[in-house]
Amino acid sequence: MPSLFPALTGDSAGRVALRFGDRSLTYAELATASGALAARLARYDRVAVWATPELETAVAVVAALEAGVAAVPLNPKSGEKELGHILSDSAPGLLLAAPGAELPSAARGLERIDIDVHGTGGTASEPRAQDGEDPALVVYTSGTTGPPKGAVLPRRAVAATLDALADAWQWTSDDVLVHGLPLFHVHGLVLGILGPLRRGGSVRHLGRFSTEGVARELNDGATMLFGVPTMYHRIAETLAEDRELVKALSAARLLVSGSAALPVHDHERIAAATGRRVVERYGMTETLMNTSVRVDGEPRAGTVGLPLPGVELRLVEEDGAPITSYDGETVGEIQVRGANLFTGYLNRPDATAGAFTADGWFRTGDMAVRDPDGYVRIVGRKATDLIKSGGYKIGAGEIENALLEHPGVREAAVTGEPDPDLGERIVAWIVPADHRSPPSLRELAEHVAGRLAPHKRPRVVHLLTALPRNDMGKIMKRALHV
Repeated sequence: MPSLFPALTGDSAGRVALRFGDRSLTYAELATASGALAARLARYDRVAVWATPELETAVAVVAALEAGVAAVPLNPKSGEKELGHILSDSAPGLLLAAPGAELPSAARGLERIDIDVHGTGGTASEPRAQDGEDPALVVYTSGTTGPPKGAVLPRRAVAATLDALADAWQWTSDDVLVHGLPLFHVHGLVLGILGPLRRGGSVRHLGRFSTEGVARELNDGATMLFGVPTMYHRIAETLAEDRELVKALSAARLLVSGSAALPVHDHERIAAATGRRVVERYGMTETLMNTSVRVDGEPRAGTVGLPLPGVELRLVEEDGAPITSYDGETVGEIQVRGANLFTGYLNRPDATAGAFTADGWFRTGDMAVRDPDGYVRIVGRKATDLIKSGGYKIGAGEIENALLEHPGVREAAVTGEPDPDLGERIVAWIVPADHRSPPSLRELAEHVAGRLAPHKRPRVVHLLTALPRNDMGKIMKRALHV
């Protein structure tokens, strides 16, 4: 399989490939630095990368991929127990880290190489033959139902996803991407770093997200912004008072949100202020990207668009029977097939076998409805967001969006709890816009019933000062309890 990054040896030598703050590398400099490091990695099967939001992380991952070695990105905020499990499970030959990075005790027993972003020494003399099925990355899942599992992502999955997104988003070497996402997961690392490098474009990483940084970079020639809903919420809250931010987003070619659903009211506020619609896409660690709203398609708020080129997608009933007629109302589990899929969970053949159907469809565990024209709308996770109430299957996501349209609601999450009559009753967890006068249960129930249907109204409301979220801004519903 050819290199994932043809621009490293192409005619882009003088173009800036990576910029982190005031530090940057051109494609020629990146080729030199990654080549020198790759020469030291070729004898290993896997190497761990201490994935801080720095130039060193990008150089390390590119070097590993150029050497034909699987990179295991490590979350620097992982606790000792979780980190110890990941290192024991993945058994990396060594650990790559930025000079001066202080490692926790769980990582100190590994051989360490400090990454030199200005390294010299050429490429490996005998580069490993690289097949599309060879592992490129081992990315660990969040571990909400047990210890994190290492999803083995092959080189063909990385290439297939990035090329499909290039088709959907008309992504070219002229694009300059800005983001402030962490680099230990698919969104920030694969899409946000490897994506621009595969296209021969440029990425400017903010180090830490700020609306000021977004405005500065987009007003200085950046064309694309990647973010998660919490970031776009901050943007939506700031737009009314920040002319530079309005100007920046108005001029951007593409605004993309992912990793969780972007509430419809934030979509609308951004569109009203800037004239730009945020594009949503849908993916997972195990599948990379499955769907997206196309840049030349209809940016329908609340949906994640159509299946990407090369991706098959279907919805199935609880018994596994495919849903054959899409009406925008019938809820089913998403299953996907395609070159974007992982090859399995490292050291977990049991979990791998359970994740796939007999005919090769991956069971995502995500619940959705599909419109007659094929657009997909996620309504939640099967394990936490599918509520069976009064004989209906209800997705928590659509109720959350409806609640967020109420002026008295700042944040919202919806869960189900046992009910002797309904089976499950709908519970709303609300952060009020004004804690001195929060909306009542009756007010919220009528609001939801008027927008959706009476059987989707909440029966219980809990008021909170904040919702529990992880590093990606996803609400941790298992932490919601009275």
